[in-house]
Amino acid sequence: QVRLAESGGGSVQAGGSLRLSCAASGFTYASNTMGWFRQAPGKEREAVAGIYTVGGNTFYADSLEGRFTIALDNTKTTVTLQMNSLKPDDTAMYYCAATHGVSIRPLMPTEYPFWGQGTQVTVSS
Repeated sequence: QVRLAESGGGSVQAGGSLRLSCAASGFTYASNTMGWFRQAPGKEREAVAGIYTVGGNTFYADSLEGRFTIALDNTKTTVTLQMNSLKPDDTAMYYCAATHGVSIRPLMPTEYPFWGQGTQVTVSS
């Protein structure tokens, strides 16, 4: 069973930065896909970014305009999301997700069977 634990959420003013982390445990093999998604009140869950743990290929939602960066640490089991130039529209609960193997659709939430509890990000104007 894969377990995911997010950290790093909080409140920040518009234009500021936050760094989220997600520590994963329970992977059987080294090749997996991890992603970040977010859900604001009254809205559907949407993709933020995804990454392959082998090869490090990254994927981003077009709407982010290059402000966010997903990365893996050296252990390949902790994924971070560096968020810069934050806007009030970025306010949401942010979720880490994971699946075994390489997902051909890493920005689709339906690809991921494992989810963290979420961490709140609030951006004030």
